[in-house]
Amino acid sequence: MTSLAAAALDCLRESDVATKLACTADTAAAWRAGRLALDGDDLPAVVDLPVPGRPDRPVLVAPRDLARRGLGTPEGRVALLHAVAHIEFNAINLAWDAVYRFRGLPCGYYDDWVAVADDEARHFALLAARLADHGAAYGDLPAHNGLWEMAVKTSADPLARMALVPRVLEARGLDVTPGMIARLRAAGDGASADVLEIILREEVAHVAAGSRWFGHLCRQRGLDTLPAFLGLVHRHAAGAVRPPFNTAARQVAGFTVAELAALAGRDAPGEVPGAGPVAAVATDPAPVAAPVAGSAASVR
Repeated sequence: MTSLAAAALDCLRESDVATKLACTADTAAAWRAGRLALDGDDLPAVVDLPVPGRPDRPVLVAPRDLARRGLGTPEGRVALLHAVAHIEFNAINLAWDAVYRFRGLPCGYYDDWVAVADDEARHFALLAARLADHGAAYGDLPAHNGLWEMAVKTSADPLARMALVPRVLEARGLDVTPGMIARLRAAGDGASADVLEIILREEVAHVAAGSRWFGHLCRQRGLDTLPAFLGLVHRHAAGAVRPPFNTAARQVAGFTVAELAALAGRDAPGEVPGAGPVAAVATDPAPVAAPVAGSAASVR
């Protein structure tokens, strides 16, 4: 039987957009139907992937070189849709990398991240359709590589990946997407706002998966989740987590009152004041770059 890791790697390496979406849907369906195994004769070795499968366009530039546009013009709405589509395309690769790279975790971990990959592919297709309605396509505008750079930086440790991708980058999307939805509706683009409503609702479950497996790995290593999370954030992503938070969505996604209070720079009721970062996490990950402007943590 084909291994899930081999199938995930095929999806991850595929550079043609349409083929990647089809590969993702087929692999997710095969996993749910029991046609893929966690182990198998074709289980691939874990290797570094500095460049995942992606099309030649969009051209990747430094975040500072990306133009910012208001949503009051069609060009501004296309720029927003393109930026979110780029996030979702990268999120497909991030989910498949989490399946392929990290071995020996419970079956539920792989259930979660296969489902996330399937969702992200569907989100991308919805956004691509909205771009087409505006006479545009994915790849028409430049983008940046910040999300995949975070994948590379967290490739040595699933605990760091769960903390810094779903619980930092994707969680930031929970905070900023309601404002995008409101501005799109105000600009008369209700169809695009409806797509972002779907994405926001389903991204809560993705962040919750990160919280679930971050907690699992902390318990496995004998770590307290609060100082472990704060330690990783303070060392590697301090500028990416800032209020105001979408508190309701974050709590549904597994953030505790104590975590939200600490991230906002205040003490939670009943918590020990001044809880700070831990000196190290067991198997301390390689240095992790902070998220960059224009990533899932900062799209406006």
